[in-house]
Amino acid sequence: MSADKLKLDHTHLLHLLGEMLRIRIFERRAAEMYQRERIRGFLHLYDGEEAIAVGVMQNLTREDAVVATYREHGQAIARGIPMNRLMAELYGRLEGCCRGRGGSMHVFDREHRFIGGNAIVGGGLPLAVGTALADHLQGRPLVSACFFGEGAVDEGEFHESLNLAALWHLPVLFVCENNLYSMGTPVAEAEAVTDIRARAASYAIAAESVDGMDVIAVELAARRAVAAIRAGEGPYFLECRTYRLRAHSMFDAQLYRDKAEIEAWKKREPLACFETWLADSGLIFADELARLEQAAEQEVAEAIAFAEAGTLEPVSELTRFVSMRGEPR
Repeated sequence: MSADKLKLDHTHLLHLLGEMLRIRIFERRAAEMYQRERIRGFLHLYDGEEAIAVGVMQNLTREDAVVATYREHGQAIARGIPMNRLMAELYGRLEGCCRGRGGSMHVFDREHRFIGGNAIVGGGLPLAVGTALADHLQGRPLVSACFFGEGAVDEGEFHESLNLAALWHLPVLFVCENNLYSMGTPVAEAEAVTDIRARAASYAIAAESVDGMDVIAVELAARRAVAAIRAGEGPYFLECRTYRLRAHSMFDAQLYRDKAEIEAWKKREPLACFETWLADSGLIFADELARLEQAAEQEVAEAIAFAEAGTLEPVSELTRFVSMRGEPR
């Protein structure tokens, strides 16, 4: 763990661990509900990448904007979106944060300024530039944090977004969650230059790479980045090197990944490593860990019960938010 220059406050460390546990257990139970066909459609899980969302969110205010990808449950939970509403959204219920219309890949929450997940690879990048531009033009000293995978760096909007953010000196925090596989394609087989950080440098944007499996390292890097952005230094780019412990989606047989490679990365997974470091450092005790796990399990169980008791949208309302033949919505 990279604990340098970060006050090792016991309460804060337990908070970091608790947040990662909440995400991990939520995703585990979501997978179970998917297999039971309670959740339909696509489901992309965040197991192994929890340290990124949790570390970054510690440095954002409630007014800052967050733009995510289709693998956004972790960001949504770390952002503070209630699990009840999130699970109900996965279930397609009216009580979900998008009335069940967004599902797993399109979570949005106005109250938490969670601009939402996006099923289009790289689709969130121009949205983050847009929210940052709006805040800038209205004189609001806020940050727009944009999460995306390494596969997005090959999309045209990646280059357009970084160029405009740099050109207009916009307050955007670009967070690349580099899990080494763009769906099923290894980075080395898709990128002539595998140093993702170098892409940002080509637009004169301050950039650094960080161990995305280390929540404290991510929090420290995000702290530096957000401080620079708030100081008026323009956009900042973080490459968080990580690894997803599950397949790309629940439909993916992941035949492209070697089992030995997966097992090797499991030894570095953020939750277990952080728990071990805390225990070895005398910063957490078994009873505290048990309480955190029990609390997370209970919260997720209540979210599932809430979703199960939720309401399906009446067929009569299916076109409620759709403009028909030019008629006003």
